[in-house]
Amino acid sequence: MALSLAMTLGRSLLLEGEAGVGKTEIAKVLAKVENTDLIRLQCYEGLDANAAIYEWNYQRQLLAIKVREQAEMSPDEVETHIFSEPFLLRRPLLEAISQDKAPVLLIDEIDRADEEFEAFLLEVLSDFQVSVPELGTISARTVPHVILTSNSTRELSDALRRRCLYSYVDYPDPEKELRIVKTHMPAIDDTLVRQIVGFVQSLRKEELEKTPGIAESLDWATALTGLAVGSLTDHPDVICASLVCLLKTEADLKSVTPEVTARLIGKVA
Repeated sequence: MALSLAMTLGRSLLLEGEAGVGKTEIAKVLAKVENTDLIRLQCYEGLDANAAIYEWNYQRQLLAIKVREQAEMSPDEVETHIFSEPFLLRRPLLEAISQDKAPVLLIDEIDRADEEFEAFLLEVLSDFQVSVPELGTISARTVPHVILTSNSTRELSDALRRRCLYSYVDYPDPEKELRIVKTHMPAIDDTLVRQIVGFVQSLRKEELEKTPGIAESLDWATALTGLAVGSLTDHPDVICASLVCLLKTEADLKSVTPEVTARLIGKVA
């Protein structure tokens, strides 16, 4: 419903939730459904406007200056030439508003960016235009479908939240996770996939540093299929060794002992 309303109202959609629950995948699938481009801005600490909007191709500009000097062009003519579209490097935000068909703009892990960049982003998302001093204001040809994701590593501003529709993405329930795995791996054995999903669902209730997400479930299912495992009750040593697909820290690997693994398998066997 949140995604449908965001599309209908032309609003940005903020997806919040733990890492690995499928927030980024929503944007990827939306791009496929709409048959349009997916443009991704990966946020990180220190991200600035140049990396997000545009940069000038300085090497190409320097080469052009040397060529124009030999041609004895005036400084004004050289400046007009090198600060033109062919020398502009479009970064994700400018690229997204320059498309003839509305793309999906994924602003991934916005909570990792600085608050200063978040404030700057508000202006872009409000007007869907950017200013390039040498070229003027560039307005959107089409308004992109904007999806922002957050892993809640810091609190986002009220101003950003007000400009977005909001949805919290939780870990899927067993039946939904079963459908997800079967969609990605239609040939997997029904008994095995139910055991895998049941095991992962139980594992998430253990005290872990890094709870396995949907991607880890798919990795484990692929690994077990490749290892020709027909049931989690087969080859306990292989099952324990394959947990590297689910557990991503040393502490978690040590805490999920063979005894714990056997207990969890006993719940789904």
